[in-house]
Amino acid sequence: MDSIGVGGPTQTLPVALTAAVAAGSVPAAGAVVCGGCAGGGVWVADADVRGLGDEELTARLGVIGRAESSLAAMKAAALSEIARRHDTAAAEHAARAQLAASGRSARSDVKLGLALDSLDVTREGLASGVIPGAHAKLIARAAGEGPIDEKHLASVAQQQGYDQFRRTVQRHQADQAADDGKSLLERQRENRSGRVFTSSETGMTVLNAQFDPVIGVQIAAVVAAAERDLYRDEDPDNRPSHHQRTADAIAKLLLEPSAAGRRRGGTTLLIVADYDAVGQGLANARLADGSPVPISELAQLACDAQILPAIFDRATGDLCMGRMCRFATDAQRAALALRDQGCIGCAKSPIYCEAHHIVPWEIGGRTDLANLVLVCNRCHHHIHDDGWQVHRRHATGNYELRPPTRSPPEPTTARTDARGAAPASKR
Repeated sequence: MDSIGVGGPTQTLPVALTAAVAAGSVPAAGAVVCGGCAGGGVWVADADVRGLGDEELTARLGVIGRAESSLAAMKAAALSEIARRHDTAAAEHAARAQLAASGRSARSDVKLGLALDSLDVTREGLASGVIPGAHAKLIARAAGEGPIDEKHLASVAQQQGYDQFRRTVQRHQADQAADDGKSLLERQRENRSGRVFTSSETGMTVLNAQFDPVIGVQIAAVVAAAERDLYRDEDPDNRPSHHQRTADAIAKLLLEPSAAGRRRGGTTLLIVADYDAVGQGLANARLADGSPVPISELAQLACDAQILPAIFDRATGDLCMGRMCRFATDAQRAALALRDQGCIGCAKSPIYCEAHHIVPWEIGGRTDLANLVLVCNRCHHHIHDDGWQVHRRHATGNYELRPPTRSPPEPTTARTDARGAAPASKR
């Protein structure tokens, strides 16, 4: 099936779905039908979401996600065909004209379409709705940068969230590369860029730059540490926003380098590596967020940096500060980065996270590793302002952030089934 129908009884629906509409298993009006899906397609019926329970809303989002993937595959195929018949410029123009896409978005969509021409498994997974569009873009990008096992990545893409899958793809690229990812890192360094400009809309000065992961994480760590210093010196009753404080930290680092050089200590760069007992050496070197680092790069960093080897143990004093101090120590932040691997709410990099007391400091909570978790600024506000709670999974021991439990609303209209359709008798 390779068509899409929106509204109308049977006018724009494919033949396979026309029969389904007649049989009452697919809604006639308000249906959005996405083609290219195994088993007859992914369709989403119109519904009053106010009458749905939490589980039904969640199931509906799952169906919508699969439909969006199917549509993304259709769009990619159409743009690829336009590029084949004419050129990429014509395909980009069509995307801007017909989809009202920005130039950047149009280029990205055309690039994905062309990449999927040679990625059969990913293309089929996207069309069937089992591989999200963002995951497909990660696979396509990786395929353009070096050898990959497409079948493996396509399979994993169906099981992992975006942030975890991004790390999986990065690790996979390093494993597949004959040089442990060194050539990939070199290409990333060649593509570094930066500019400073004045926004024509706001008149504000904008700094825009991109770096390879190793340099980037060092810059981010320095900025984050400077931001934490400013936070500790602020008036608790008159704090700027997190983004304002980050801007202040960048300005201070650039305009007052001597003052920045005297800042309090902090973990600038944390690299984790496994010890290969068979090979008698380090392996699987990675940044705190899971981004792989070539072993050769690790050796270079070791030459240029002060190294503090440590073995973290829950019984050590460094990780159990009790009521001696409110803020986590550098050793605790490093241990938290290793344990949580980022924000427990949204998986944001450990560099941008704060140590949150599970049992609040104000009511006697201890600054111990067992009472601390990493959360980003946004998720921290969810905890303190919106009632979100920290939970520990019994199966894995990992921490996660959950919204407060709310009772589902009483139904006011006909509810939809798991596929998003209202019961046949009430349509």
